[in-house]
Amino acid sequence: MPDESPATTDQDKYDVKIEDVGPAKKRLTITVPPDVIAEKIEESMGTLATQTTLPGFRKGHAPKALLERRFGTTVRSETKNQLVADAYSTALDQHDVKPVGEPEPVQPLDDLKLEVGKPLTFALDVEVVPQFDLPDLEKLEVKKPVMDVPDQHIDFELQRQCLQLGESQPIDSDFREGDRLLGPGSTTLEGEQEPFFTHDNIDIIVPGAEDGGRGQILGLLVDNLASLLADKTVGDTITVETVGPEAHERVEIRGKKLTVEITLREAYRVNPATIDAVVEHYGLASEGILREQIKLALEQRRDEEQRNAMRQQVYDYLAHAVDFGLPEALSARQAGRMLERQRLEMLYQGGMSIDEVETRLAELRAETEAQSRDRLKLSFILHRLAEHFDIQVSDQEVNGRIAAIAAQRGVRPDKLRAELVQSGGITQIASQIREHKAVDRVIDQATVTEIPSEEWNELVAQRAGAHSEEAETPKKKTTKKTGKKKQ
Repeated sequence: MPDESPATTDQDKYDVKIEDVGPAKKRLTITVPPDVIAEKIEESMGTLATQTTLPGFRKGHAPKALLERRFGTTVRSETKNQLVADAYSTALDQHDVKPVGEPEPVQPLDDLKLEVGKPLTFALDVEVVPQFDLPDLEKLEVKKPVMDVPDQHIDFELQRQCLQLGESQPIDSDFREGDRLLGPGSTTLEGEQEPFFTHDNIDIIVPGAEDGGRGQILGLLVDNLASLLADKTVGDTITVETVGPEAHERVEIRGKKLTVEITLREAYRVNPATIDAVVEHYGLASEGILREQIKLALEQRRDEEQRNAMRQQVYDYLAHAVDFGLPEALSARQAGRMLERQRLEMLYQGGMSIDEVETRLAELRAETEAQSRDRLKLSFILHRLAEHFDIQVSDQEVNGRIAAIAAQRGVRPDKLRAELVQSGGITQIASQIREHKAVDRVIDQATVTEIPSEEWNELVAQRAGAHSEEAETPKKKTTKKTGKKKQ
């Protein structure tokens, strides 16, 4: 009678014990049985035998004992690493563990010894995606701000276009808001002699009064940047002392004192293009048609801002309604991923220049760790929400989002796609779309009430703890002078 017992699968090869060792953190204790070890060593030695040539022996005919003396230690070390990696990967699949970072060995893996006839046991700690239930998503009340596109917004956007198409002229001193300064520089960590980072073309935009004199250098927010640059000239060196943000994507600079030194090699100021030049650039017949085109673009942006305002209300509801433990440390990968998502979000929404986006990212880096962890919490919730609705994203949707961002940046979609592929941003684009679709599904089944923009601004001000008159009207974005540099 044939043996009907089930065949051993890869997932049955290892004994796995899982225990909670912290918020969203698990310890995987894995045992590799002796027969699996012996089989893997035999396989590795067999491969070595067929590929190795030793003096006095034809290729593939060296005695096994000689191979063991010459290469046994190396083979066992490599086999151990392969077994650990395979066992860890199998354990994740077998127990549906979803890691959010790299595993940390409980004891150094170098101390583990691989011995024939004996099992291999090791333990790894890994931070995982938190487990939680979603709150009630029905009967949610959402307010939709009703926004107009007044003539002053069209005037402001036209001014932006004139600046973007303007020509940059070299200057030597008397730096003003929007001037662009370039030069080589370096960043040094406290207590170290050699620079932690160097670059031969650091870019600085002189901040204005509306920015409070704050600006960014190398992605770090500098409170007194305007005053530091006030009396400088080309050829001078500026020194900035700051502290690495606690939630920075580079773990090695978190909380560390940093000294940034930059030599101003060149500086440029934008001379805005004329309106007629902008009309000609876009191949339009008149300024009136240009204004109509701008109004249409602003209305599309207005619609997206309305949708984002409603999404934000869903974000706030979910963040307050769901509670769970987060991974103890914000990893570099998580911090970098969240910043890239914010970058793509701002570029998609439009209305901000590349320089303004970089300044906003510097502000996000300067947030407290608690604020950054709140963003991390929301990202887990939105991922779970997308799973709940089984949201799928097509290549067509990704390409459409890339085209929209490319239009905002004034670059070709194929060029932007190539950049995103290199940086891994395609995945972020897809996740962004997926989460937007999930939240929009909640909005579509919510009770939506339209309110005047003034009332919406008051609600936003109250939520932010601001009660000034300035918060009751839409804040006008600063126009940065980011025109083309003359070659």
